[in-house]
Amino acid sequence: MDSRPVALITGGTRGIGLGIARSLAAAGTTPLVNGVREAAEVEEVVEELRRLDPAAHYYRADVGDADQRQSMLDAVRADHGRLDLLVNNAGIPTACRGDLLDATEESFERVLRTNLQGPYFLSQAVARWMLEQRRAHPERPMSMINVTSISAIVASPTRGDYCISKAGMSMATQVFAARLAQERISVYELRPGFVRTGMTEKVADDYDPRIRESDMLLEKRWGTPEDMGRAVVALARGDLPYATGQILTLDGGLTLRRL
Repeated sequence: MDSRPVALITGGTRGIGLGIARSLAAAGTTPLVNGVREAAEVEEVVEELRRLDPAAHYYRADVGDADQRQSMLDAVRADHGRLDLLVNNAGIPTACRGDLLDATEESFERVLRTNLQGPYFLSQAVARWMLEQRRAHPERPMSMINVTSISAIVASPTRGDYCISKAGMSMATQVFAARLAQERISVYELRPGFVRTGMTEKVADDYDPRIRESDMLLEKRWGTPEDMGRAVVALARGDLPYATGQILTLDGGLTLRRL
């Protein structure tokens, strides 16, 4: 087995997840990326990561499905024998933005299953495995990072299910941090603001002028997946010690309270 640290990044084949995977690979951590697309559809991305780290790999699984989550972890264990970092990044948007009073239970359940229930129980399974590894390798740094959103604290009535899912993951960070601190497993929340990805492309025309011309942001630009990747590398490497359970907000000053 390779001696390099191994990271599993859910939703890691595009957007923020891919930015994180690229940064981790460049910093010497093997990136294992997860998604729901067929392997052939992500072959180009995986080959790019393998140029940075030949052990990079793609695991197809829906994190909202318990059996698929477990099969993915079983495959990671068989292939690599270790897991040092879990990045819970996979997430889906509200299917159709609209009046909160017209929202459906079907949409709510779909979003919560992928954005909250799935990563919550994936974290539970990974934590159990990390505890096994801790007994055998007490010196290894291990951590979990939950990628949430400013939507965890900024209300959007047209996509309430998404906001609630991110607020739930924010609390998941805290409860896992409280449980795992005694085992020296750090848990953090990365809270992005407006990041230019495929998911945000559909609202780019609306937000571009607001970002450039209004005082909504202090740093008048979109965030990038690379910004998020650099932050994850710093957290995983231990550059912010004595901080388990904390939130690292990368939003260009959007949520900074001002007079």
